[in-house]
Amino acid sequence: MVGIDISGRHEERGEYLMVAAAVHAIVGTTRLRCVEGMGFAVSHEQPTLSAVTEIVAAVLDDLPTPPEGPVVAERGEFYEEPKWMVEQYLETEFKYVESIAERETVQAAHHAAYAARKLLL
Repeated sequence: MVGIDISGRHEERGEYLMVAAAVHAIVGTTRLRCVEGMGFAVSHEQPTLSAVTEIVAAVLDDLPTPPEGPVVAERGEFYEEPKWMVEQYLETEFKYVESIAERETVQAAHHAAYAARKLLL
């Protein structure tokens, strides 16, 4: 599965800098077991649903190997849009966080996105 997170959806000094991170992981029911790869993407677009889905598609393309399993994110990443709508944009299986392992994988992506964004500032 792949956990994703986007850091920097707010305007700073008149511009946007969104950094997305994807963590491709092997998970158990309650924990992240192994990270298979990570991907990153950057956007200077205003954070609309369209811009967010574009940066997520780009970060998935940046992964070293295509993931098996769903892409997982917190509901806020896609403005709480229904799962079926997000799947249409991403053209892959998608779900919102349900398990502890999914939450840990998204949390790993959060830390990666935040750290990468801080390096770019």
